[in-house]
Amino acid sequence: MAILADENTRLLVQGITGREGAFHTRRMLKSGTRVVAGVTPGKGGQSFEGVPVFDTVSRAVEETGANTSIIFVPAPFAADAVYEALDAGIEVVCCITEGVPVHDMMRVTDYLRMRDATLIGPNCPGIFSPGKANVSIMPADIFSPGGVGVVSRSGTLTYQIVNELTQIGLGQSTAVGIGGDPIIGTDFIEVLKKFEADPETECVVMIGEIGGNAEQRAAEYIKAKMETPVVAYIAGFTAPEGKTMGHAGAIVSGGETTAQAKSEALRRAGIRAAENPSEVARLVAEALGHESP
Repeated sequence: MAILADENTRLLVQGITGREGAFHTRRMLKSGTRVVAGVTPGKGGQSFEGVPVFDTVSRAVEETGANTSIIFVPAPFAADAVYEALDAGIEVVCCITEGVPVHDMMRVTDYLRMRDATLIGPNCPGIFSPGKANVSIMPADIFSPGGVGVVSRSGTLTYQIVNELTQIGLGQSTAVGIGGDPIIGTDFIEVLKKFEADPETECVVMIGEIGGNAEQRAAEYIKAKMETPVVAYIAGFTAPEGKTMGHAGAIVSGGETTAQAKSEALRRAGIRAAENPSEVARLVAEALGHESP
């Protein structure tokens, strides 16, 4: 199995004819993903790489049965793109766009509560279930199918750690980049619940950052609810206080938001917390009872 994206995914690309949408649609198709539709207002009736393009999401869903959307539209229009996907009945919406205004996301997350749907992102690398579906901008060649679930606020660290897992023979069930903005659609706990319910996910890697308390809340959930072992890494051990590091949500604003404080909270919850990214693969091997690399 996998979570959020699998062989039943019928993907729709919002912004398929734009530069980013076109580039990544070709890569997702090359990964074997069933891309069934694209949407670009004003370009309905055209096709892109054999994929039909529609003017609206509702028409695309009606014609193709799309159940998942990935969004590549500019930031000022991203919220409207999410609303359109939710209103059309899309079950999983993945917003890659970065720079979405915070107030837009406040309204989107409020709207999302009234829908039976999952929003991943914004400002995220997406969802990748090796051998099943690629709903992402992640590099396909570093993945291999297996039993390690990955959930992360950092795209780049996701790539590094997935690559190191693959190199020691530990494949992945699904990798989910939830995004690094202060307000996102889906948090660590929601993804951890899905991994816990997935019988093929044997271990979970959680990659956090400085800022906020999402990792501490996840630690409490893991300690209370999860039987699947979790290995964690928190980026930003040397980050100076008060300075935003990369992501808008990655800023040390108090003692509890540092990488050190978060790692200590994870360890108090019985979670293996790595000191650096390259230690993660070894800790996963240990958690699974494999011989350490």
